[in-house]
Amino acid sequence: MLRIMAVTEQQEMLADVPLHSLMNSDIKWFWVDFDCPTDEEMHLLDSYFHFHPLAIEDCMHLLQRPKVDHYEETNFFVLHALHPETLKAEEVDFFLGPRGIVTVHLTPSQEVDEAWRRMQDSNFRKNRDHNYVAYLIVDKLVDNYFPTLYKIEDQLNELEDQGENRANIQEMTEQIYDIRSDLLRIRRTVIPMRDLLYRIINSEKIPGVKGQLAYFTDIYDHLLKLTEMIESNREMTADLRDSYDSLRSNRMNAIMKTLTVITTIFMPLTFIAGVYGMNFVNMPETQWNAGYFIVIGVMVVLGFGMYLWFKRKGWFD
Repeated sequence: MLRIMAVTEQQEMLADVPLHSLMNSDIKWFWVDFDCPTDEEMHLLDSYFHFHPLAIEDCMHLLQRPKVDHYEETNFFVLHALHPETLKAEEVDFFLGPRGIVTVHLTPSQEVDEAWRRMQDSNFRKNRDHNYVAYLIVDKLVDNYFPTLYKIEDQLNELEDQGENRANIQEMTEQIYDIRSDLLRIRRTVIPMRDLLYRIINSEKIPGVKGQLAYFTDIYDHLLKLTEMIESNREMTADLRDSYDSLRSNRMNAIMKTLTVITTIFMPLTFIAGVYGMNFVNMPETQWNAGYFIVIGVMVVLGFGMYLWFKRKGWFD
């Protein structure tokens, strides 16, 4: 689908105008959005707009790393949105020229749709241009990173509160590893976007950004905050993982200590049972009428005495 927005010198918005009218002298700036375009529509990037073949190729082959390329009067941007459920990166590209912006996304983009609705508002659109549209798209993309990270922070806080519940340590450990995996996916999107914004605000080849420098710097600050949140959450997951490993080790040590005490108590009892289980003829005790009860009594007293001694030593604490 092809969406076209054109703004005249009188700040009047023209919707769905023909492509050939975009070059009229009364058009101040325009925005053309290639929303899930067909092959025929993608061909317009070359046949009508005459963009560089390498940039067009990048639009058609996913997934490129976030970047900005300079082609004469046109700058080509590759940006990444973050799918809220799968956390996979979704590419949004746009060409920024002296009189207009052309956005290309092969999948539906909530961020581009939000920017489109904002620019349709005449009060909001006043004194704005296509350079501000570029800022608005990037800002929407970055803002939509925050809810996912906030959700992860809530999960970590919940896991931290459940840290004393030792019955579910294995389940909570698995959740920790899932969260670390999610943070890694987000990091692979946020860090390249942060580097891209740094290039944009320090580039001399994008004249349209100079008028919006404060806005793009604000986005860069948001990406720095996102980076800090990611690293902080990763450290928190590492701390929780180490805590759970310690709890699991302590539980294992307690179990091994209990089994060791039980084994130690039964060692002399097993020895006595083994001695009197031998089938020698000349064993005087085997001829006693009360021999069985005496041996059993000795074993009970010995076992109970060892238990009391271990308990006094604190082995059951």
